[in-house]
Amino acid sequence: MKRKISSSNCSFFDKEVLLVGNPNTGKTTLFNKLTGANEHVGNWHGVTVEEKGKTFDCFGQKIRLVDLPGIYSLSALSYEEQVAIDYIRAHPKTKIINICDINNLQRNLALTLGLLEMGADVILAVNKTSKNPINKVDFLGLEKQLKIPVVEIEANKTQGLEKLKELVLLPFSPSPVPEYAKKLTNQTDVFSAIKVLEHDENFLQKNAPLPPKSTIELVANARYNYISFLQKKFFTSSQKVYGKSKLDKILLNRFLAFPIFLLVLAGIFYLTFFSLGKWLSDGLNFLLDISFGNWIEKFCFSVFGQNSWITHLFCDAIIDGVSSVLTFLPQVALLFGFLSILEDSGYLSRVAFASEDIFGKIGLSGKSIYTLLMGFGCSTTAILTARNMEDKNSKIKTALATTFISCSAKFPIYVVIGGAFFGANNVFVIMFLYLLGLAAAILMCAMLEKTVLKSKEQSFILEFPPYRMVGAKRTIKVLWENVKQFLIRVGSLLLSMNVIVWVLSNFSFDFSFVLESGKMSMLEGFGKVLAPIFVPLGFGSYGAASALIAGFVAKEVILTSIAMFNNLSDSQSIGNSLKDPSSMVFFPSPASALSFLVFSLLYCPCLSSAVVLRKEVGKKWCFVGIVVQFVVAYLMALLVFNVMRGVEMFGFWATVGVIAAFATIVFALFKVISVFKKKNGCGNCRGCK
Repeated sequence: MKRKISSSNCSFFDKEVLLVGNPNTGKTTLFNKLTGANEHVGNWHGVTVEEKGKTFDCFGQKIRLVDLPGIYSLSALSYEEQVAIDYIRAHPKTKIINICDINNLQRNLALTLGLLEMGADVILAVNKTSKNPINKVDFLGLEKQLKIPVVEIEANKTQGLEKLKELVLLPFSPSPVPEYAKKLTNQTDVFSAIKVLEHDENFLQKNAPLPPKSTIELVANARYNYISFLQKKFFTSSQKVYGKSKLDKILLNRFLAFPIFLLVLAGIFYLTFFSLGKWLSDGLNFLLDISFGNWIEKFCFSVFGQNSWITHLFCDAIIDGVSSVLTFLPQVALLFGFLSILEDSGYLSRVAFASEDIFGKIGLSGKSIYTLLMGFGCSTTAILTARNMEDKNSKIKTALATTFISCSAKFPIYVVIGGAFFGANNVFVIMFLYLLGLAAAILMCAMLEKTVLKSKEQSFILEFPPYRMVGAKRTIKVLWENVKQFLIRVGSLLLSMNVIVWVLSNFSFDFSFVLESGKMSMLEGFGKVLAPIFVPLGFGSYGAASALIAGFVAKEVILTSIAMFNNLSDSQSIGNSLKDPSSMVFFPSPASALSFLVFSLLYCPCLSSAVVLRKEVGKKWCFVGIVVQFVVAYLMALLVFNVMRGVEMFGFWATVGVIAAFATIVFALFKVISVFKKKNGCGNCRGCK
């Protein structure tokens, strides 16, 4: 009998199958291969934060495959692990594909034994993740010992997939409980008895009796003794350690790890924003101008007239506004492509490990680096991955910190404004902005850790995949997916916002067309009310204030608003207009331009990020986060503007001297205050009271 589901790709399925495994075993890769999906694949814990289901055809039957978040056992340590475990327990009579990595089979089998203890119907799929695996396995012997189907597969290819599909179609048949588990509990309900012995808090919520904590070790020893028996009898292992590399002596060096990461980022930024990326963007801009843009403009002139509001709507709001952002499509693709290469090569896992000590001091864990790095792409999706924090306070801090990170929507602003005022040195400006966002995020987390959001100690399990050559097919797939999302965003949200901003900037409060009536536009009215707030920051024009208001919906709209206000479309013309006092948006000096960039980086999350933030951390912390972010943005922009203005007026070294003197005075004051606060004096002399 077919069952109905609310799925986007099919309304009915014949059978449901769960895909379960440790993180980094190829689980999502297998899901994509079987279903034709394109879910994100990563080398870390927490890439999948909730179940994803999709149907595929299996010899004429519709099978719904559910990809569950990666888990190490059936006792949850984090949000996404609890999602997976709850789903497994809610579907006790559903067939399970348990995928294991052949190189980590000894550790992966701990989860397999947990599934067998609960009497699940398990197919063990051993994934060959490298050409020369460190384990050689007697699959037939392992199958006879465990009394479950065992199949060798290559998740990114087709090896073993036909046999796996055949096993999926077999009727439900509970797997036999291992003998060690029966002896350990002497009960009919082996799984429940073991959960009690393990002191599983989630399982014991219904007032179950709590045994001594020593029984936890008893259960673990029983499992791993059995795994040791399986290893001796059915595995032949080499002496190599999976994932270990001589290169890690350099990349994980406590003094070199962070500088190397900065150099890698600098190289990516240079290729993306300047050499290769700039060449591709200029080419696309030229094609848009000589083909689509000119044709639409001539058509509107001939049909509606040159001064018609309809002509201005199509040419200024739609064509020029969208083109000003669309020309950065190659750079968006390059940025995501490079990040994908870093991830698939195994390098980002090392970055997470190297950052664990730093993050631990501010109440986060190495897991947080994944969320923050995803924030370089899109803050909205990155905030969702903060769910993998097992500590609630760490989750809140990680989610709030993500909104400080410079997402891909902001870099067109950096390229146009920074390029106009800093030329070739803009690569250092962009590096500064990206690092400033990260520094602001860390500083905010440190302050919250010391005050109202103290975190508990957290576990951080991380496995190093071996360094891999990145496949062209996988990289192209990632590029296409991100290009598609960018085009959808440009064609929907950005286009809609451009039209709204154009209407507000071209019609007065009585809805008369500004070019004909000469009255003040609605946006000009709003901007003039708010513009004085930004005068201390160096950009007190109502056009700049209006662009920032529009940017709350989507950060790309800041640039498209500037383009519309200054009646320009290509990036070079927009940049040149920013130095012209007659323009609606202009900056009188490089200091004011940099101040605007800093404020654009930090001042608030976009609307979609704010909605997700509210859902993940609640109304209170969402509101607190937005207020804190605005205050930090204002203070940082004020500081940057005054420092830059000092450099412009007095020179670099004179400004550095003033800052150093001021810092020395502040440090001395804090030191004196701290001594007076001590109950027993300074502690530097005997009997000091």
